[in-house]
Amino acid sequence: MKLYTRRGDDGTTGLLFGGRVDKHDARTDAYGTTDEAVSALGLARAELATDAQREWHERVLELQRELFVVGAQLATDPSNWGRLEPGVSRCTDSMVETLEARIDETTDRYPLPQEFTVPGGSRAGAAIDLARTVVRRAERQVSAMYRAEILPDDVALRYLNRLSDYLFVLARAVEGGAHTPTRDR
Repeated sequence: MKLYTRRGDDGTTGLLFGGRVDKHDARTDAYGTTDEAVSALGLARAELATDAQREWHERVLELQRELFVVGAQLATDPSNWGRLEPGVSRCTDSMVETLEARIDETTDRYPLPQEFTVPGGSRAGAAIDLARTVVRRAERQVSAMYRAEILPDDVALRYLNRLSDYLFVLARAVEGGAHTPTRDR
């Protein structure tokens, strides 16, 4: 089986459950940006590979999987949203609520610094901060889609908003003693 299909040579791409849009469509920008965030989180997860870091490693993996859910929803024309499965290919309110609980839990365990934070205290923390900025870009793109009435609901937008907040506190926890920094490898 060949990886390439040549169908995108005309500047279009296929959507989940059918249909094609331009590769520069707002939808492709948004789900492409969530894919970038998944990759940045992959870099963070690779840095969190020791047993002492297992909790953070697993949390980051869960976030990567949830971003695939967001991406699937964004890659689907709203006329096909009825075919999406909650929590598998469509964002849910409970995904947003879970992030809120994780933010609270993490800030309870690892209080936020009171001063401006410059990313880069550790490789894992820096990668999480990079993912946070990519998620913020995706949030802006999804916000524009929602305002343009391209999206039938705002759950993905709320999810991305909470995710960027969670990534901020997660990076601070990782850099603030939740694991041993790997500054000089």
